[in-house]
Amino acid sequence: MLLLRCQVKQAPQKVPCGFCAMMGKLQSKLKHSTYKYRSDGIIEERLQSRTFQEYSPAHMDAVSVVAALNSDLCVSGGKDKTVVAYNWKTGNVVKRFSGHEREVTKVAIIPKSTQFFSASRDRMVMMWDLHSTSQPTQQLGGHAMVVTGLAVSPDSSQLCTGSRDNSLLLWDVETGQCVERASVSRNLVTHLCWVPSEPYILQSSEDKTLRLWDSRGLRVAHMFPTKQHIQTHCEVSVDGYKCISCSNGFGGEGCEATLWDLRQTRSRICEYKGHFQTVASCVFLPRTLTLMPVIATSSHDSKVKIWNQDTGACLFTLSLDGSGPLTSMAVGDTNSLLCASFRRGIHLLRMSHGQVPELQEVAAF
Repeated sequence: MLLLRCQVKQAPQKVPCGFCAMMGKLQSKLKHSTYKYRSDGIIEERLQSRTFQEYSPAHMDAVSVVAALNSDLCVSGGKDKTVVAYNWKTGNVVKRFSGHEREVTKVAIIPKSTQFFSASRDRMVMMWDLHSTSQPTQQLGGHAMVVTGLAVSPDSSQLCTGSRDNSLLLWDVETGQCVERASVSRNLVTHLCWVPSEPYILQSSEDKTLRLWDSRGLRVAHMFPTKQHIQTHCEVSVDGYKCISCSNGFGGEGCEATLWDLRQTRSRICEYKGHFQTVASCVFLPRTLTLMPVIATSSHDSKVKIWNQDTGACLFTLSLDGSGPLTSMAVGDTNSLLCASFRRGIHLLRMSHGQVPELQEVAAF
């Protein structure tokens, strides 16, 4: 395999303060705007100044993606070309992995293991093991452009990758061999996720569509109704019955998330509108947190919103001022959210239990 190397001009890097690097964490005060939405229609705005932990940074530049490895550790990637395993409960880097030549765009976890994959603008996919060296255990090359989608099958035997080259590739995880390839014209992949306990892969695209692929032969099994804007991300519920996609946009045009029926009618169920810039990530929140089913979205407008899944009502908004575009989210444990950003690394958000959920930033790294 011929690997073409190209030199890219590096953006100025943020240098962590010596105190952070030595001590691991410090306390900071930051003002946040929060918005609580009452049942009578009144919006309560509160400007809060809270003390939170500022851990040693995971990355020296913008963070592109974050995923939970287990209830203590997360894996992230960013513009500094590294993949980092981080203990977000203690505020320490567990291991830093190097191998990519350009920005890391996606990470995907192998369930119930210490292994995970990363994708990059260098067109490569790499496999890593937390208990191995800092070098990749596998390198998968097959795409002609930046890799923008990664999804591991529920039984951990297969990996699906997607790219802006309009193609999806299916890999055997054990051998590292590509076993299937499919391409659809103008299908610039933005995200992939595997449906739990099923052979299906959900894919969002820049052609404003959401596709459901059958991994048995890697063919399109269903195409959801076309939206008005680019679909930036997709997520499947734990039971596999529903999925969410989210849209790009500006000035409130587009900028929404959409809930779809994945099992029966495969039609649109609900829309969530309220962000003013591109919605980059969406997640189903654990049902144990609230009395109602809720989802969370993060946006380039620096806001994280919590929504009533059934009604589409916005329940709470946390504005992470100064963070720039929010790029990715992951559920850390039953009451914690991890949120990646351009300017302030990864935010650890704590979600309160109760009838109406609330978010509070407790740490940043």
